[in-house]
Amino acid sequence: MGPETVEKAMAGDRDAFTAIVLHHGDRLFSAAYRILRDTHRADDAVQQTFLLAWRELPGLREVGRFEAWLYRLLINACYAEARQARRWQPGLQLLVDAGRVVDDAQASVASRDELERAFNRLPVDQRAVLVLHDYLGLSGTEIAEALGLSSGTVRSRLHRGRQQMRAAIEADARPVISGGAA
Repeated sequence: MGPETVEKAMAGDRDAFTAIVLHHGDRLFSAAYRILRDTHRADDAVQQTFLLAWRELPGLREVGRFEAWLYRLLINACYAEARQARRWQPGLQLLVDAGRVVDDAQASVASRDELERAFNRLPVDQRAVLVLHDYLGLSGTEIAEALGLSSGTVRSRLHRGRQQMRAAIEADARPVISGGAA
């Protein structure tokens, strides 16, 4: 998408903004879904992102930073959605049957499920950085620019996020020992 489309949208051209939405919509939804893990909340976050973008676009200073600015709006919308979702979270614990043997297809599904559970335990700010880095392929510098963070903070969130995911996976893998007999 060229800067001329962004400039037209900045001037109030609805067709240019529609082109922006069509160009960026799927990628923003994909990132929001990976951060929030809920299609409805991801839809809401993307919609809020585009509403705010339309409202604030005339004030954008550098057309070349449009994409980073758009990601910052998305991440902030995801943070807001996550705060609303935090009001009710089920407290379920997975019990592992250590004696079962599973085939490769089941193991693959189990591994994805294990990663999903570990990822969902991360704070949203760490999830956002992991999605931008590992899924969207942005560099640490690009993430720092998009989120308005220092590159050291981005590296720290990546490191802590991966470390916490590893710890969560290891904790889920430990067998649950039930307490004594009467």
